[in-house]
Amino acid sequence: MARVSVAAVVFLTAGLIPMVLGNKQNSTYYNPILPGFHPDPSCIFVPEWDDTFFCVSSSFNAFPGIPLHASKDLQNWKLVGNILNRPEQLPRLVETNRSTSGIWAPTLRFNEGTFYLVTTLVDDDRADTDSSRWDNIIFKSKDPYDPSAWTEAVHFDFEGYDTSPVWDKDGKTYIVGGHAWKVYPGILLAEANLETGEVGEWEVLWNGTGGTAPEGPHIFQKDGWYYLLIAEGGTGLDHMVTMARSKNIHGPYEGNPANPVLTNANTSNYFQTVGHADLFQDSTGNWWGAALSTRSDPEYLNYPMGRETVMVPVTWPDDEFPVWSSVNGEMSGWEFPQENLELNGTGPLITEGDTIDFEPGSVLPTHFTYWRFPVTDSYTISPPGHPNTLRLSPSKLNLTALNGNYAGPSGQTFVGRRQQDTLFTFSVDLNFSPTLLEEEAGVSVFLTQNHHLDLGIIMLPANSSTAPFPGTNLTATSAELIPQLRFRGISYVEVPDDIVVPIPDSWSGKALRLEVKAYNMTHYSMSAGPADTLSQMKTILDVSNAPVSWGFTGVFLGVYCTTNGYEGSTPAYVSKWRYIPQGQFRN
Repeated sequence: MARVSVAAVVFLTAGLIPMVLGNKQNSTYYNPILPGFHPDPSCIFVPEWDDTFFCVSSSFNAFPGIPLHASKDLQNWKLVGNILNRPEQLPRLVETNRSTSGIWAPTLRFNEGTFYLVTTLVDDDRADTDSSRWDNIIFKSKDPYDPSAWTEAVHFDFEGYDTSPVWDKDGKTYIVGGHAWKVYPGILLAEANLETGEVGEWEVLWNGTGGTAPEGPHIFQKDGWYYLLIAEGGTGLDHMVTMARSKNIHGPYEGNPANPVLTNANTSNYFQTVGHADLFQDSTGNWWGAALSTRSDPEYLNYPMGRETVMVPVTWPDDEFPVWSSVNGEMSGWEFPQENLELNGTGPLITEGDTIDFEPGSVLPTHFTYWRFPVTDSYTISPPGHPNTLRLSPSKLNLTALNGNYAGPSGQTFVGRRQQDTLFTFSVDLNFSPTLLEEEAGVSVFLTQNHHLDLGIIMLPANSSTAPFPGTNLTATSAELIPQLRFRGISYVEVPDDIVVPIPDSWSGKALRLEVKAYNMTHYSMSAGPADTLSQMKTILDVSNAPVSWGFTGVFLGVYCTTNGYEGSTPAYVSKWRYIPQGQFRN
């Protein structure tokens, strides 16, 4: 999770995969297994729950948070819920300040009939030496498919993050975590009570191999050894996975001479930043590894989906360190379980698109996501007189909010879904009739409050236009307020200047189709037109995705409604929400 990194040495290459798998190259599959914003994966296999695999990922300021995916065949992954699904579970999420704050890496484990989720709520705006920036927490559930079964957070003290539970063979329970590395780097362990959050004295187990930010630890017990798995190098291009082992959980731990066991650092592979891994078995005893990766190639400029979940086969001989296959787009792995789509839960398969019509009596889909907690009254499905629409009531704050990092309890009216495909078309029909200055509603390619690209209908003076409407000489010079289309973006890298164009009179009073299309690996087109005459759609601009390739998260595609800090109350009505997957690039 650290943003800085040190050089790492390449260990496994694609050419070693046959050695790893021996004669069992029975399955071909494709990475990422969880495309889009799904970083820091933790995965388990639970025979007691009908031989089901479960994976979680970090969510930062997104809500619902900590998405939970399940599969019975390692091929078809379904969003079955979100572990953080009610504000009362963790009220402080509303207070986070900075786009890199919020829920960092979670660990999911199952023990004696209970699912445990251990993670850290991070206030990344606080000083590195301020121990209050780390709020370590535990959620529990007896039923992973029931959102209400996930408990409110139990808190425990640790000056660090990436915490993970361990049940030792002697009956004791421990938590292992990465210490705040800018204070001092190290992997620490303490005895813990997961019911109360009480922890004992923290002891250092291992400092890693010398890479920046040793973090993301998990401990596995096998063949009389305690195997410690960690990440090093920061979550950028030098990210790597390393291992050590000991005969005693308290150490001393001896590093694997073959470290790093997994990395794509210093390669030309399309999949970069590989690290932060977990290990799990299938029903036949074969081992698999899950890790994060970005599809960015070494240039590391265009990766709007951010850090995604990838999977590799692992060979683990008795009394030896495991050997990991390298991460590639096309993989050869152990034989998969038989295809099985019978999964509980309300969310979609990871490969599905959206055809959402907001039918009366329906609820927003499980995969729809807000930025921090929503003001629930701002989202109404099929209100009176507007069936099959989602009514958005405006927030005073826009998507950048107060300073690009903080929004406060008043919230932002925005809801979206993850970009999960290299190529896609996302569109909505928007019925919006602003009457006051700066009333605005539209679509956004949203990464964080300080990285987003917006196309909206906004009430502005006619003479604020920056160009004629595309394909016309339509301009105006008066100060009269008129509806205009505006593109506006914000990022730490260069974004195009604002574009403001008047909406043609012939479109007045009509619902408009707003569309975002990823037509190659590096660019979006943003278009608008009358919803009832799509032949009149016009591209407002083509824009690079580099401004939304940054940090810890990944792009959401969604809709917003705001008064931009002015007075106003005009709602927007969204209909015909569509997300069409159109291709994945894997090399």
